[in-house]
Amino acid sequence: MAYAIEAEGLVKHYGQTKALDGVDLVVPQGRLLGVLGPNGAGKTTAVRILATLLRPDAGRAAVGGYDIASESHQVRSLIGLTGQYAAVDEMLTGAENLVMIGRLLGLSRSASKQRANELLARFNLADAGARATKTYSGGMRRRLDLAASLIGRPQVLFLDEPTTGLDPRSRTELWEVVRGLMADGVTVLLTTQYLEEADQLADDIIVFDHGKVIASGTSDQLKSTTGAQVLEVRPLQEGHLDLVVQVVGDMVETAPETSGGKVTAAVHDPAVVPAIVRRLDELGVIASELTLRKSSLDEVFLALTGHRAEDEIATEKEEAFA
Repeated sequence: MAYAIEAEGLVKHYGQTKALDGVDLVVPQGRLLGVLGPNGAGKTTAVRILATLLRPDAGRAAVGGYDIASESHQVRSLIGLTGQYAAVDEMLTGAENLVMIGRLLGLSRSASKQRANELLARFNLADAGARATKTYSGGMRRRLDLAASLIGRPQVLFLDEPTTGLDPRSRTELWEVVRGLMADGVTVLLTTQYLEEADQLADDIIVFDHGKVIASGTSDQLKSTTGAQVLEVRPLQEGHLDLVVQVVGDMVETAPETSGGKVTAAVHDPAVVPAIVRRLDELGVIASELTLRKSSLDEVFLALTGHRAEDEIATEKEEAFA
């Protein structure tokens, strides 16, 4: 199998901190690899190394068959990179931003203008192309930033948390753009804090923690690693919530959680579900909702790292407004 991205034993230190501690990963051509992990797990460091912006302290990696250390110029000619924050000049128009990138990449003025117009149309920015970027919404800026990374028609695209801070509608629009790139055969490495994003887009997923890859596989494979399904029970009467917690807690191995009037618990033996139903019936508790489902990626993340990804996102928002 041909790999667009290969890394073996990547190590990177920042003083006494080991940002990467022997990372191995591969991405087949034309596929999207989702990279999950807590803040400080090493995701962005890995992207910066693969994009030739940092040199690893140990290990090797290749992009498009070219070594990132000895053939960095060839690597840069193949890749595009969109970071966590839109890297556009606010004083220039959308079209001027794209033309400038094209000229920096060595395209002629006419070729730069033609490519800029193509991308503005593709990203639904044609009507705003003549406006200063400072007038763009957050979602428009992110689309323009992604368009800028495509000026050189990259074969491999690195997306480092590209939807951070976007509203749900803008995030969904960007997902559609990424799907279009994948349909064109572009290989994508996507880091994200949004597990739904990885679930929606990724062919394969790896989970980072403390600079190491601690899990890998497809979304379904990772969901099966917890060895549990999830029982959700919502009593018809809110006053019965504590009683449901007690019954479920007596029947399963892990302590149930309550949220929004619903009791949730990991279930390793589905045979306990009928027993829970019978016990609730004996106590006169009517369930308005009772489901048994696969673990979500958020629950997998919790099992692997000890906390939920949504806690990471909340922390990021608190730090941003501190």
